[in-house]
Amino acid sequence: MIFLRSVLHALWMLVTVVPWAIMMLTASLFLRANPMYWLAVGWLSLAIRGARVLLGIKVRVTGMENLPQGETSQAILLVKHQSTLETFLIPTLMPHPLAFVFKKELLYVPFFGWAMARLDMIHIDRSQRSEAFNKVVAQGKRLLARGVWIIMFPEGTRIPRGEKGVYKTGGTRLAIETGAPVVPIAVSSAKVWPRKAFLKRPGVVDVVIGQPIPSQGREPAEFMREVEDWIEGQMQRLDPEAYPAKPGA
Repeated sequence: MIFLRSVLHALWMLVTVVPWAIMMLTASLFLRANPMYWLAVGWLSLAIRGARVLLGIKVRVTGMENLPQGETSQAILLVKHQSTLETFLIPTLMPHPLAFVFKKELLYVPFFGWAMARLDMIHIDRSQRSEAFNKVVAQGKRLLARGVWIIMFPEGTRIPRGEKGVYKTGGTRLAIETGAPVVPIAVSSAKVWPRKAFLKRPGVVDVVIGQPIPSQGREPAEFMREVEDWIEGQMQRLDPEAYPAKPGA
């Protein structure tokens, strides 16, 4: 049954992404910025709805009240990354448009990447590290001024359930450079949608949104340690089975 459900969801994603991407490419001749973004979120909502109906994956969100208020409020979301699920899910939950920071190679993925290229995102060339970060800061300031929030995965890649990746300081450096607060988010997605796995299982994914952490006067490394401690502490609370008890605990 799990295999059949996973096949049906994969087909649902494939069948819906092609016409949606074509619609976005056509719409981009007439629309820009926020309208194009919310059009893209429409497909992400279809993917999440399909996960609920076809895979039996439910989402439980706490901490929405912690999000900054106001149309021009600023935020940099630093999110735990265990699977593709949070990439689809987080934009459907947020009241502001989001700009992902991602490698430019993703723009060449047929249909999905082509549609992404029409959105106001921050795509970087990782071979040019210093120039890449300067570009992120410049684009980040422009987008944040418009009320677009920046979303980043500080571990850089999807991390297996129960493990912790290296939290890179790019997100906190960006927050300090722009003056935007950091909103840490923990997501227990690997319980149902493991990293690089085709088979998905029914269950509940918890999303916990922390209180904004001001960036003024902070140092990137110690700032990221605070974010890391909060996220990983929440992960152990949300998914205790995945984290072995420490000796003497």
